[in-house]
Amino acid sequence: MTNHAASQHDWVARWQSIARRIRVPLGFLAAALYFFELLRHAPHPAAVAWSLALVLPGLWLRAYASGYVKKNRELTVTGPYAHTRNPLYLGSMLIAAGFALALLSWPVALVLALGFAVIYVPVIASEERFLRAAFPAFDDYCRRVPRLIPRLTPARNSEANGTPGTGKGSFSLSLYLQHREYNAGIGVLLLYLSLLLLRPLVAAFVNLPQ
Repeated sequence: MTNHAASQHDWVARWQSIARRIRVPLGFLAAALYFFELLRHAPHPAAVAWSLALVLPGLWLRAYASGYVKKNRELTVTGPYAHTRNPLYLGSMLIAAGFALALLSWPVALVLALGFAVIYVPVIASEERFLRAAFPAFDDYCRRVPRLIPRLTPARNSEANGTPGTGKGSFSLSLYLQHREYNAGIGVLLLYLSLLLLRPLVAAFVNLPQ
């Protein structure tokens, strides 16, 4: 390992260690701020409706990607992975942005953005280090497919190297169920129910600002 590679490895390891320690507290902070903002002012119906333009594509992208990825077994380069290397994380970001929009809350948006930066940056770096070591075709894949912001057209697969996972692929319902991605849909449903019902329920017992 070169000095540069060792330095990069140490940087990722340190950041991962920090991220693991603050991940749960940051999640509680985001949830507390979400409910505080929800109780502080009523969600605007138009904002809730517009939030679906982010949440539904994010939910679909996560579901679509979960039906392709075979974690630690193959280098997945088909389906949504032909457009972006991290469709699951991109889907999560769209969902989070949608709920920040639903609340019209800059504090929620800032906390979520901070959380994604602190948690996902080291996770992506660690996963890329593993994939680069496990699959010789990964560097070629990186040259053709962006890390996060998707390309409009799917990247063509390099068949010549014979690396597993570089051929054709199709959505697998069994993989979707194996990854339990339906939990994301349940979570989204519960959050929208909280947007619609929590404030009226609390208002039945205490006076809330309009």
